Amino acid sequence: MTDLPRHILVVEDEDDIRGLVRLTLELSGGFQVSECASGDEAVQCVDDIQPDLLLLDVMMPGLDGPATMQQIHAAQTTPTPVIFLTARAQQHEVAAYKAAGARGVITKPFNPITLVADIERIWQSDSQTA
Repeated sequence: MTDLPRHILVVEDEDDIRGLVRLTLELSGGFQVSECASGDEAVQCVDDIQPDLLLLDVMMPGLDGPATMQQIHAAQTTPTPVIFLTARAQQHEVAAYKAAGARGVITKPFNPITLVADIERIWQSDSQTA
């Protein structure tokens, strides 16, 4: 079993959602949380932040979530794990995200009460199949 991530980079263009995710992860999960408001910002700062996990919105202006993941992973020797946080979660979309390298998907609107458990479930299920 792999240890849970401790530092999560939340990449979300909506301030309210980003703030809610940060509060939930810090208060309910005890995570260290960093934030970026865009995919472009995340690509620029991910090396300095060095998160254990990226929690990425899919639909953002400019660089969307999948393109952000692709650019970040292309520059890394060991890719930082990604979980997408998105309203675009039809079966074929989730399959495409996972095929591209994401660990999993949490559907918006998400439940703040279960967000930490959802992240832990995806993290643990992926580490057991790896």
